[in-house]
Amino acid sequence: MAWFWLVIAGLLEIVWAVGLKYTDGFTRLVPSIVTVVTFLASLYFLALAVRTIPIGTGYAVFTGIGAVGVAILGMALFGEPRTLLRAGFILLIVAGIAGLKVVT
Repeated sequence: MAWFWLVIAGLLEIVWAVGLKYTDGFTRLVPSIVTVVTFLASLYFLALAVRTIPIGTGYAVFTGIGAVGVAILGMALFGEPRTLLRAGFILLIVAGIAGLKVVT
């Protein structure tokens, strides 16, 4: 169950990190509320996960899921660069996440 909570925490991290772009410096109410609520929820689920999963592994996977998701959404939603090198480095993060899952 801990890995499930960790994936939920990582997915919520994607939501709040992308939400930061829409808050316009926390001057827009609805995106700001969504961002703060998903931030708090992501930390809650991370806390549940690291009851069982080692903190180093849990936090690395949490941030890895967030980094990959935000990088992909940045390209899809905000026109960020789409290069083979960027895709390759994103795949390295995914490999690191998978490797941590395998050895934990």
